[in-house]
Amino acid sequence: MHPMRKQRLQIVVLIVVASTIAAGLIIYMLGQNANYFYTPSQVLSGEAPEGIFIRAGGMVVEGSVRRDPDSLAVDFDVTDGRATLGIRYTGILPDLFAENEAAIAAGKLDQYRVLQASEVLAKHDEKYTPPEVAEAMNAAYDAKQKRKSENL
Repeated sequence: MHPMRKQRLQIVVLIVVASTIAAGLIIYMLGQNANYFYTPSQVLSGEAPEGIFIRAGGMVVEGSVRRDPDSLAVDFDVTDGRATLGIRYTGILPDLFAENEAAIAAGKLDQYRVLQASEVLAKHDEKYTPPEVAEAMNAAYDAKQKRKSENL
């Protein structure tokens, strides 16, 4: 093989290898930074992994907000209409956080399937519900209606 061709081939191989490594690192980093959203039903059925940063949300269950008098720790439950997920958060809750309103918490699940949240997002407007929560609650409502009609 001619020395010039050999040098060109080495350069092309080096570019392909470097591009492959760069693409692999980008894909790996995107996977590490992804926030996966789960409904309480999915979390309790085991679909959500422990120790991985996820988002979970639903409607805050009335009467479930429990505040620690000595710290900023708050425990509350969210539901999607089928299941109820416990969430523990330490910090100041958003001003719009309230019972019977939509909330999304981001954090990691512990071994007891309780979400140890590092962030809580809440907004309440009668016209607003996060799309993922609305879909999950509509699916739960449809399933409930279907069960009712089958029992009649």
